[in-house]
Amino acid sequence: MNHKRQGQRGFVAFSCRDPYTRRVTESYVTNTGWSSPASIPPADPKGPGDFNDRIIDEYRANGGKLGGMFAGSDLLLLHHTGGQSGTARVSPLAYQRIGNSYAIFASRAGSAANPDWFNNVVASPETVIEVGRDRLAVRARVAQPAERDVIWDRQKKRVPQFAEYERKAAPRKIPVIVLDPVK
Repeated sequence: MNHKRQGQRGFVAFSCRDPYTRRVTESYVTNTGWSSPASIPPADPKGPGDFNDRIIDEYRANGGKLGGMFAGSDLLLLHHTGGQSGTARVSPLAYQRIGNSYAIFASRAGSAANPDWFNNVVASPETVIEVGRDRLAVRARVAQPAERDVIWDRQKKRVPQFAEYERKAAPRKIPVIVLDPVK
């Protein structure tokens, strides 16, 4: 976001929120040049600017149905626990049904690194998902190469954006995680 402070000539502030850490970094320009970036504490995770929390709230309010850019998408809510912090977390993720199981994709929108939730479910595979209005106990496992390739190819055909994630993430091979129901 860019904004000019009233009454200050040549003052422009730039702020950017990191979607993974929720930290906001601000830099600004004055008549004398660039400032040093100032770090601001993380935003309230329930604040209006938090993208994932808005998706989660809409998902729960509408029984798993979303509008806007996610209308018609197959999304679930994955519960996981932060490996270092021990904090309970929820991540909205695209999924693909595999029989009675669900496949999710550690794409992180094509980033060079795996998302934090991936490390969390590998460390603590017994977890819960929300699919529509249902809550299911599941056990997460990383799909083996042959199984992964079949699921991944199907996902790229269903949602072409995943092919772009694959291209951006290279040489990282995006993991596929299968969530098997626990009886």
